[in-house]
Amino acid sequence: MFKKIFLAHLFFSLLVPDLFAQKKTLNDYNVVWRSPGINSLGSMPIGNGDIGANVWVEDNGDLVFYVSKTDAWDDLGRLLKLGKVRVSITPNPLSKGFFSQELKLRDGEILVSYGDTKIKCWIDANHPVIQVDIKSKNLVNVRVTYENWRKERRPLLGREGWGVWGIGAKQVSEDCEKIVYEEADSLLLGNNDRIVSFHRNVNSIWNHNIQVQGLSDFERKSNDPLLYRNFGLMIKAPGLNNMSDTVLTSKKAANVFQIGIFPLTQAGSVAEWKQTLFARAKAIEAVPLIKRELAHNVWWEHFWNRSYIFVTAKDSVTRRKAETVTQGYILQRFMTACSGRGNSPIKFNGSIFTVDTYNRTGDYKGLNADFRLWGGCYWWQNTRLPYWSLLEAGDFDLMRPLFSMYMKALPIRKEATMKYYGHAGAFFPETMNFWGTYADGDYGCNRDSLKDGYAKNPYIRYYWQSGLELSLMMLDYYSFTKNNQFAKDTLVPFVSEILSFYDKHWKRGKDGKILFDPAMSLETFHSAVNPLPEIVGITTVAGKMLGLPEQFTGKEKKEEWAKLVSELPALPIRMVGRDTLLAPAQVYSNKANVENPEMYAVFPYRMFTVGKPGVELARRTYGAKTHKENGGWQQNSIQAAYLGLAEESGKMIAESFSRWDNDFRFPAFWGPNYDWTPDQDHGCVAMIALQRMLLQYDNEDVQLLPAWPKEWDVRFKLSGPGKSVFEGTVDNGNLKWGKKIRK
Repeated sequence: MFKKIFLAHLFFSLLVPDLFAQKKTLNDYNVVWRSPGINSLGSMPIGNGDIGANVWVEDNGDLVFYVSKTDAWDDLGRLLKLGKVRVSITPNPLSKGFFSQELKLRDGEILVSYGDTKIKCWIDANHPVIQVDIKSKNLVNVRVTYENWRKERRPLLGREGWGVWGIGAKQVSEDCEKIVYEEADSLLLGNNDRIVSFHRNVNSIWNHNIQVQGLSDFERKSNDPLLYRNFGLMIKAPGLNNMSDTVLTSKKAANVFQIGIFPLTQAGSVAEWKQTLFARAKAIEAVPLIKRELAHNVWWEHFWNRSYIFVTAKDSVTRRKAETVTQGYILQRFMTACSGRGNSPIKFNGSIFTVDTYNRTGDYKGLNADFRLWGGCYWWQNTRLPYWSLLEAGDFDLMRPLFSMYMKALPIRKEATMKYYGHAGAFFPETMNFWGTYADGDYGCNRDSLKDGYAKNPYIRYYWQSGLELSLMMLDYYSFTKNNQFAKDTLVPFVSEILSFYDKHWKRGKDGKILFDPAMSLETFHSAVNPLPEIVGITTVAGKMLGLPEQFTGKEKKEEWAKLVSELPALPIRMVGRDTLLAPAQVYSNKANVENPEMYAVFPYRMFTVGKPGVELARRTYGAKTHKENGGWQQNSIQAAYLGLAEESGKMIAESFSRWDNDFRFPAFWGPNYDWTPDQDHGCVAMIALQRMLLQYDNEDVQLLPAWPKEWDVRFKLSGPGKSVFEGTVDNGNLKWGKKIRK
């Protein structure tokens, strides 16, 4: 298999003209540092989709890394680290002078070289284990130390409270405020050849959260997803014994050491957790390391061969910008792959790569690595953006955790809809715990005189876009993969409930059309009648559902959806001078955020794009938009690409990929922007825009180069609808070589 992949890549390389004066291949974009990172702000990310690590070398020569996992949820609903690991080598290899730390993208590994010693860090793409493999020409001794800061129960006060959204520190609803406590981790004591540490949730916010929202009936037939969840790790290596419960040391000097770190999350008893952990580690250790490493390399080779974009240019100044774009695209895609195959979706506010802030500047200095601004909830406005970048990249497997979370939450959302509003269907709140409810502070704890379903947080009170936009994402996923089982088990059941909610929730006006009131237009206009995002969203989603094979939907459903579309109000427009423009809603007021809701007609819902009627209306609206910001979750670069504004979109992408957090060393740790570092929205918005400059799709139709600047040359491979793959090269704005492949 590996040989076939290599030969295919070689054949493709021979066909492509040599457009590149400098950086041509993936290896050219490896991140290489010639001096130690000193502290966590100088770390590199690595992961296998579920397990992650931030890796750096300190000035004393120690290799250090935080360990993370996508499902390490504590009793407060925070996503925590599993701890920190320190590897010390004697004699200190830094004394030799030479140093190099390289992120080797194609192999999914970090290689540290100093003196006569090399350390390879990699997280097995196919097994739950972090490997630290040490080789030295000279005999060395090794010490491994486990470090943990959750040593006692303590209150989370002040700034730390912002890492627990909806409870604790003063945030949106004062009636939910209370002192919240971080619980201590535990160690397995008295080991001879291993370190074992774990966190056990002996408390949970779930029960109170469900009761506050009036869903006690659901509570009685469901399991608490937080209570008795255990997460932690085991560290062991041949030739290393315990000096203490947190330290392993080599029995004698050697040239080779192979250290394994085995993370695990599992609900139940501690005894069951330990039994599973030990059994999994034993099974992994039984597979020869060389065999695991080869399979790991093959997984990453497959990943990088799915798709790519290499941008360059003829003149040196433009080339530097183009190669910065390529670097940003590659590194963001790498980080998404490192965190996108776990049991929980990617967290927009840091993913699994948050670090401590002891050495950074600003208001949030001095916090441990568990902290992330805006806490553990999923905010749809932010969560969606990494996932829109996955379709054209062909990274369909990375989309499954998102779909899974929302499908698991569908029963409680159906129950909430019936409880609150007395009708069928399902709506999803903008800010959501992973089990599908509002955060306490968003919903409000003191419900006296409030109707069920009325959210106290005005920013999300009627903000129910997540169900509609996720429906479109699912439809696109089906369009790309043609996975009939997905259509039957996920797509149709989910989207049917979303459209049913919109069909039944609002009354019809005198004209027979739906009157969306009360409503809001995203978080920007808190008061709105007939908001544009709802109208274009329903039009697009229901229209695409009508196009599905009847074997999935049935005739009755299609009739309901067609009737729903026919009862939508007209698209809201406004006059500015003599110009007719799209409007955020028919009536809108109480502005409170910095989005352009009218541009949802372009992205995500693609009603007006290059080649479609009305694109000039959308271009005029784009030109008159209030918010022109670039960065974070702002989507102007994507919308510019969809409107064919090549120069503007390219400029914003280059700007975004050139700007990462000044406190950090890794050139794709964007942020903090509106959220936290590393900001997953910032890089993924630029990814989406770059992809849509090259390829735009609607149903089975594909346009190549709808918004490509002439000064950029490119070699690309991207996925399209109907299991298609498009690859080729562009020189001086012209497609010189390209082909379409059907998988």
